[in-house]
Amino acid sequence: MRYEAILLEQDDTTAILTLNQPASRNGLTAHLQDEVLDALDHLSQQGDARALIVTGAGNSFCSGADLAHLDTGSGGSLGQSVAQIMEDLSNPLILALQNMPIPVVAAVNGAAAGAGVGIALAADIVIAGRSAFFLSNFLPRLGIVPDMGTTWFLPQRVGRARAMGLMLLGDRLPAEKAAEWGLIWSCVDDRMLMNEARGMAARLASAPSHAVSEARRALDKAGSQDLAAQLEYEKERQGELLDLPSFREGVQAFLEKREPVFQRT
Repeated sequence: MRYEAILLEQDDTTAILTLNQPASRNGLTAHLQDEVLDALDHLSQQGDARALIVTGAGNSFCSGADLAHLDTGSGGSLGQSVAQIMEDLSNPLILALQNMPIPVVAAVNGAAAGAGVGIALAADIVIAGRSAFFLSNFLPRLGIVPDMGTTWFLPQRVGRARAMGLMLLGDRLPAEKAAEWGLIWSCVDDRMLMNEARGMAARLASAPSHAVSEARRALDKAGSQDLAAQLEYEKERQGELLDLPSFREGVQAFLEKREPVFQRT
């Protein structure tokens, strides 16, 4: 598919998906979301890339919904129209990022605002430039709730008190403080952002192919069950994972004092 609103590049192991509407600060239109979904499906199916970087063109990561292009389309109310777009595109986009068979790194440049916060936090690891910030001002400015998973991601990462403050006050959260709070992995100098993201993606690409899905599943389980149940889950997973070739290669590499080389699957 020839893309108009995004860019999709790929080297040997890493794909880079760039939201490419800098004039609107990469505001989310239905068309852009449809292209992102197509690109994610392509990467999931073709199996060559072993890590994905998501970033934005220009001076912003994503400014959220493109409010200048909201319309009812089908003739229903605006709320009905947007809810339908969320069902068809926005929610599947977040789930697609969370279910990618490869690790996802968000390289946040400039503003991650509104729905852009959800897109960034749907990645497995978030790295932000020092000038970047996170802004969830749905409620104080528009009277609507944060979406694209933001109400789920925020309290998981920073706790209910800080999530409530960010949602009700709508203050900017600078990248450096976001890293201090544990919302993101790290804050780096702007000029180093893509280098750091590429380096992180390369490290993730060298891990066993099932590592990211196992990590996601383990943390999801931990958030929904008690310690005894989690210990049982860990036992069950180890009983299966220790019999895989990746574990044998890891042990052999340790004994031989070298880096492991895992087979692609």
